[in-house]
Amino acid sequence: MNEAKKKEDIPISTVDSPAVVLELIHQLKVKDVMTTAVLTSDKKQTLRHIQALLRENKVAGVPIVEDDKLIGLVSTEDIIHALEKGYIDATAEERMTKNVIHLQDDMPLSFAISYLNKYRYGRFPVLNKNNELVGILTSSDVIRTLLIEMNREVLRLEKLQKTTNPEVASKYLEMEFTTAHYDMEAAGRASTEIKKALKQRNFDPKLIRRIAIASYELEINQVVHSDGGVIRYSILPDKVVITAEDTGPGIEDVSQALKEGYSTANEYVRSLGFGAGMGLANTKRVSDEFTIESVVGKGTLVRSVVFVHSSKDDN
Repeated sequence: MNEAKKKEDIPISTVDSPAVVLELIHQLKVKDVMTTAVLTSDKKQTLRHIQALLRENKVAGVPIVEDDKLIGLVSTEDIIHALEKGYIDATAEERMTKNVIHLQDDMPLSFAISYLNKYRYGRFPVLNKNNELVGILTSSDVIRTLLIEMNREVLRLEKLQKTTNPEVASKYLEMEFTTAHYDMEAAGRASTEIKKALKQRNFDPKLIRRIAIASYELEINQVVHSDGGVIRYSILPDKVVITAEDTGPGIEDVSQALKEGYSTANEYVRSLGFGAGMGLANTKRVSDEFTIESVVGKGTLVRSVVFVHSSKDDN
């Protein structure tokens, strides 16, 4: 992708932003944020024609499509080079950037923010499961959507504060969610619900964050590495217990799998921004108690416990 880069990163961190922002960027998908009205061009159009499109529509790049499939991109920088070197009447097919970095529409928004900060491009084409172009995502799209969603969250919390019964909220709770292989659409749902339940019970924000990290990592692990499974939560007065049980290939070497950076993810999973090899390591790091049992060919059972009064929350 040969688009001119921005000088500054998007001012949102996927690690140390406020809790409400972290919750939103893990809950929202790229499809919830992207612009769906996409300006495109044909590969036979000249760069001069595309230059006019860029100017008239005030955009920095135009995806080149064929049968709804993304085959390239022409950016403002490409046009500048064409003008300087005298090939402005060449076709897009001849001069377009063919190796285009893109996003998938069912990616969590957190991965889109990581892409924006890593590559520092102003926009990314968005593809669906059929590799069809379905949208464009920019940093402005991200910031605008987060502002809207944060306003909704504030209104929801205000309403919750008025209606929550303290006696009900203090009781323990059992929750259970299922996951399915490669079901990115539902990935993150369980983690979102456990965070809402903990907020209703006025758990400490630092504690909620640790539980959310463990929950999200275990949930994503099941989605991308197993044939599906179940995640159970027990909210007790003194601790929160997460049990993640799946079916599928299992783990051949558990000690190796717990090392940061170790991953067996395939190319498809990596293309979606997953498979960095930090899931189990992150879960263990934020847990006060952590156990894992795995049988090759049968599945894996992980148990993470976070105590309400934990010394880790003081760090």
